[in-house]
Amino acid sequence: MKKIFKYAGNFYFLSIVFFLFWMIFIDSNSVIIHLRLTKKLWNLENQKEYYQEKKQQIKTEREELMSNAELLEKFARERYLMKKPTEDLYVVVEK
Repeated sequence: MKKIFKYAGNFYFLSIVFFLFWMIFIDSNSVIIHLRLTKKLWNLENQKEYYQEKKQQIKTEREELMSNAELLEKFARERYLMKKPTEDLYVVVEK
């Protein structure tokens, strides 16, 4: 027990303990903040993969639409509610 008190009163021991406390909890680049940023980076990388897959899917759909006039007309009618001048358009909204 005396050895513990002997080391606890040592200047170097107190300096090291203070330094570790500062680096883990208080500093702007603390271990806690570093772990949070690492988790955020991992989430952003997952989102990046999702959006790259989505981008590829949209690119293939676009190529398909530009190659087929009938699909392009169907897409425009469904998505943008386009119509011919002689047609009437009714939009059914479900509650």
